[in-house]
Amino acid sequence: MINRIPSMELAKRVREGHLRAIARLITRVESGGDPEVREALAELYKSTGNAHVVGITGVPGAGKSTLVTQLVHEYRASGRTVGVVAIDPSSPYSGGAILGDRIRMGDLVSDPGVFIRSMATRGTLGGLARSALDAVDLLDAGGFDVVLIETVGVGQDEVDIVRAAHTTVVVNAPGLGDDIQAIKAGVLEIADVHVVSKADRPDSNKTIQELKAMLMMSLEPGEGIWRVPVVPTSSEKHTGFGELMAAIDRHAEHLERSGEITQRRHQIALTRVVKVAEEIVRDNFARDSRSQTEELLKKVTQRELDPHGAAVTLLKAMKETIHEAH
Repeated sequence: MINRIPSMELAKRVREGHLRAIARLITRVESGGDPEVREALAELYKSTGNAHVVGITGVPGAGKSTLVTQLVHEYRASGRTVGVVAIDPSSPYSGGAILGDRIRMGDLVSDPGVFIRSMATRGTLGGLARSALDAVDLLDAGGFDVVLIETVGVGQDEVDIVRAAHTTVVVNAPGLGDDIQAIKAGVLEIADVHVVSKADRPDSNKTIQELKAMLMMSLEPGEGIWRVPVVPTSSEKHTGFGELMAAIDRHAEHLERSGEITQRRHQIALTRVVKVAEEIVRDNFARDSRSQTEELLKKVTQRELDPHGAAVTLLKAMKETIHEAH
């Protein structure tokens, strides 16, 4: 039987940039909340805060994975190392990632300056499970210059990504139905950079112009305001990806120059703390309170107790259990 390497020993290797140690710790993070793993993560967190975290989101079919692959090549050509956390929809049976971004990005896996990991949403409402954000920490602590988070691109994950990344890139593509509606659907205001992919298509110019017009309408007056760029890209013609990298770099410089990076870091910290708290409550709800939960649900069903009152009662009962466990 192979001896299990302690997580704290793996944490030491992560700081030294060992890719296998990063991979092993991510696997342990995905497997659950082992106290030994949490201790290692807490220690590694002290070494984070150096990577620029970029969220890549947008409508399904916009070509996000292809764009990420091309963007990684640009970063590598500039001499920077890149970690990629590709969020896949969870399998309803195993909870595992099923789309296989690592297969689609296969030409990058032999590059020691690139680390790619597909991770499942595991049913998280916003699309980003706590383990995915822990993986970002591991890549950050492991010395990667840039960490890209590619979201599923459906539902609420755009909301989560804007609270977890320093720069948010929203990808749209022409020919996906009503372009304006797709753009309006909650993503116009969250983008730091807009991308129109598949820009070699004849109908792409319409999408580009509509985006620019909408951004002009929502533009706030004043100096020092970030002007959201629209970057056309084409994987077919291999164009626009250098411009995209440059736009992300300009945004990173803007955050530092304006001081907005402090606000972004505060928002990311708040998101992380709330997400962990929600998971602790949910885990305890499922594991330790079934009998009491059933009794409370019975009272709510019979209108003897309202849902808010039941929730407060349950949380009070959980308080001691949570304190002892964590």
